[in-house]
Amino acid sequence: MKKTIFLAAGLIFSVSSQAQTQTQIFDILRSAVKTKTGVDLGSTKTQNPTNSTTTGSTNTTTNSNSNINLGSFTSTQISSGLKEALNLGVKEGVQKLGVTDGFLKNEAVKILMPEKLRKIDTTLRSFGLGSLADQGVKLLNRAAEDAVTEATPIFTKAITSMTIDDAKNILLGSNNAATNYLQTKTQTQLFTAFQPKVQASLSKVGADTVWKNMISKYNAFTGQAVTTDLNEYVTTETINGVFKMVAEKESGIRNNSAMRTTSILQKVFGAVKK
Repeated sequence: MKKTIFLAAGLIFSVSSQAQTQTQIFDILRSAVKTKTGVDLGSTKTQNPTNSTTTGSTNTTTNSNSNINLGSFTSTQISSGLKEALNLGVKEGVQKLGVTDGFLKNEAVKILMPEKLRKIDTTLRSFGLGSLADQGVKLLNRAAEDAVTEATPIFTKAITSMTIDDAKNILLGSNNAATNYLQTKTQTQLFTAFQPKVQASLSKVGADTVWKNMISKYNAFTGQAVTTDLNEYVTTETINGVFKMVAEKESGIRNNSAMRTTSILQKVFGAVKK
């Protein structure tokens, strides 16, 4: 083989010195190598485009099998899809919670006796005052049902301010990525806005009076002095309830095509195959 290569190189040098054209050089080299080795240099060269095509085809196949195909959507469409999903989640969540028994009869968000006051519940029941304890829990939920409508404008502002990059990251994120985004953007605002509303609602539904009576009786029975900040507790639990409902809606839209009730939801979330 080495001898053949040297012969070919010598032939090229000899012919080059005689001012042969590049095409002639290649033809002579091709003929000599094919005669000695059986290898057709022209055939080998023409295989390169085929290899390139094959590689390109492989890449295309890989891309088409990806779980995410957003190439046909503009950034505006992606953003619109996310905002619509969040708006639906907030609207439906608030509507379901802001009615009688919206909190009380929904075990996922029902506000229970504050943990540090559970002993009050047990003590009152032991003295035959279970109905008073039940009334206290019921009125906590009534206050939340009355106050929850304050969430809508705060959520709407946060959704409107969502950037294109936010939307893309959320779309490709976890089942509750949009809810987490909303929580990060609105938690402090919601608490500040809810506190006075919850305080007013506690008074409106009579929760303040009932809880004062409950704690007074407990203290009398046990000789202890128990106090609690109902306003802070109910405010926090109301906000948590709203986020649970929004997360439930978001997960449904992502995973159940039947819940994508508009064309933009169908297109954008349909492109992300979980």
